Amino acid sequence: MRVTLAQTSPKLNRSNLDYICKTIEEFKDKSDLIVFCELSLNGYLLQDKLYEDAWNKDELSLLEDLSSEIDIVVGGAMKDKEAFRNAALYFSKGKLLSQHNKVHLPNYGMFEEARYFKAGEIFESFTSQFGKTSMLVCEDLWHDSVHHDLIKENPDLIIALVASPARGFTEEGLVIENKWYSIIKTVASECSAELIFVNRVGFEDGLGFWGGSCIVEKNGSIRHQLPRYETIIKTFDI
Repeated sequence: MRVTLAQTSPKLNRSNLDYICKTIEEFKDKSDLIVFCELSLNGYLLQDKLYEDAWNKDELSLLEDLSSEIDIVVGGAMKDKEAFRNAALYFSKGKLLSQHNKVHLPNYGMFEEARYFKAGEIFESFTSQFGKTSMLVCEDLWHDSVHHDLIKENPDLIIALVASPARGFTEEGLVIENKWYSIIKTVASECSAELIFVNRVGFEDGLGFWGGSCIVEKNGSIRHQLPRYETIIKTFDI
């Protein structure tokens, strides 16, 4: 199985779809699955731009078409009747196979997602060509109840889409990075599942995102890891 980690710096506009499609075209012949970060279709600090830039499913037909050659996971702000969802989308074999709506919306400090998005309600798995698969979005993974739900689901593959700002600079390293790696190692080993973690990079309105995307083995060890702060798209065998 060849997995491409797309550690990118989304812009706060709809041009991200064109960039994502061009990236997929470049990697579709040398990868089985490509994974982008949380809100990779929109940028993170949307605020009121959400009303203009959120997507309808039928606007993503290009991703459906491209998924006939490679499985695709992207994050996007999606319209849901009168509400908006922070969603992870899995495209495969020409269709949208699954959508996970972020359940735990942070609403503290620099985060105000609950002001703009409607929370999802469930965690569920689906069958992809790589086995039983679960998707989560960022804050979802910080809740013990979600870990229990994942253990019950018993997935073969967990995909985590993240937009984590850099916080806690110390001589020993980046505090938020260490916390994240501790969480995803624990989840992978608890579920005995491969875990794909894709975090964004770049800056938005004073927030800097640290990257560090990686693939975690079933035993909780990190097998492949991308550097901090760098836009990089790389394919790995797992």
